[in-house]
Amino acid sequence: MSEVALPLNAPVATTPATGNPPPPRILVIDDEAGIRESLEVLLSIEGYQVSMAIDGVEGLRMIDGDNYDLVLLDLALPGQSGLELLPQIKERQPELPVIMITAYGTVDNVVEAIRAGAENFVQKPWDNEKLLADIRSAIARHHAEEENLQLKRTLKQRYNFSNIVGKSDSMLKVFDLVAQVAPSRSTVLIQGESGTGKELIAKALHANSPRRDKPFVPVNTGAMPSELLESTLFGHVKGAFTSAIASKKGLFEVASGGTLFLDEIGTMGFDTQAKILRVLQDRRFMHLGGVQEIQVDVRIIAATNIDLRNAVRDGKFREDLFYRLNVITVDLPPLRSRRDDIPLLVQHFLDFYTNENAMPPRKLSTDALRALVDYDWPGNVRELENSIERGVVLSSGPIIGADLLPGHITGRSFQDALLDNNPNASLFDILEVIERRIIIEKLERCNWNQTDAAEQFRIPLSTLNQKIKRLNIEIRKKGRE
Repeated sequence: MSEVALPLNAPVATTPATGNPPPPRILVIDDEAGIRESLEVLLSIEGYQVSMAIDGVEGLRMIDGDNYDLVLLDLALPGQSGLELLPQIKERQPELPVIMITAYGTVDNVVEAIRAGAENFVQKPWDNEKLLADIRSAIARHHAEEENLQLKRTLKQRYNFSNIVGKSDSMLKVFDLVAQVAPSRSTVLIQGESGTGKELIAKALHANSPRRDKPFVPVNTGAMPSELLESTLFGHVKGAFTSAIASKKGLFEVASGGTLFLDEIGTMGFDTQAKILRVLQDRRFMHLGGVQEIQVDVRIIAATNIDLRNAVRDGKFREDLFYRLNVITVDLPPLRSRRDDIPLLVQHFLDFYTNENAMPPRKLSTDALRALVDYDWPGNVRELENSIERGVVLSSGPIIGADLLPGHITGRSFQDALLDNNPNASLFDILEVIERRIIIEKLERCNWNQTDAAEQFRIPLSTLNQKIKRLNIEIRKKGRE
């Protein structure tokens, strides 16, 4: 499901005089004039556009009448408290980030605010640099979420690429090419490293073609020996080989009228390549062991993670088949060359895996997102997706820190990251976090079957259930197949 979305020529709001995007807008809701003035000076110097409200009634009226990028909300307001006001703000604009400010925060207040959707909790008197860093992080996440939604809407309306995410120039060129090529009957060759989303592009080509209501049939040609692959693609008659106890249609027939996606075609044997070439030339083939020619109407989309020109030069791939496949080539860039897309992809996968696991929304900490953007991603989008799924499953709160990312991505061990995030953590706290992580990973491997997990841990089921309850582990129903 490694997927991609984007805006094509989408308008960007700009300031009339400079042509630059307008400054982020922050609404401060606080009844103390001194606090409002201090925040207005601090935020204005940083380039933010600041609006003020003295209570919840005025704050809600301003939110209803205008758009803001962030709200700074005092906990102790006259009339309605900040905690009472927060759910009303989230009801109006669920994605609008809210940072709570208070002079007397308690643990209960913090927990209640975070559960109600607060981005963060800041205590008066605040540290200016930390407050500004929290604001920048919250606004950046807010903009990424909004941009992701807008990109998906734009692309879905224009091209029906509802599951694809990306805004980089290289991906925009890919999507323009896909949109131009999709309606044709031409064979398409998709080239890209493993994990870049070749099958998703193939599906987008099919979904935007006149064949969209006919079958899309994928086959990984590199995962089968030649004899099995030929039987799978072309079918066979009864008695064609020892285990052929009945006649069977091949995938070319199954895909007739639609699209056949040949993944990893660069690993295909020469004999099979010759038969594929004939289908491309004549749209005809025979069952294995058969004598009757079968005509099919099928579009072929092929994909490879190797350079087929080099394979032809080295004598590992037929030159005539290469030129038949290479009518139109779509080159997918590796993720490391389009780092601007990483925040959008992160949000896409966060949304997907929290929904799939029936969990509340999750967000990445600033350090975690920075680590993901800086990493080179040899496994590309698929590796990023797996990392986000892991973070979601292991998380116990709304923020996924760098300690929940694989150590090879952050360059730090889990224990180091844990101590960085909790420098004053007791040994009990550290062991509890580690225990929670181990239990979740075991449950994941056991497809969330607690009985199997308890047996593998060699502890009674009742003991495991007590630990699950104490460590606040949310039990998912059943993992993905």
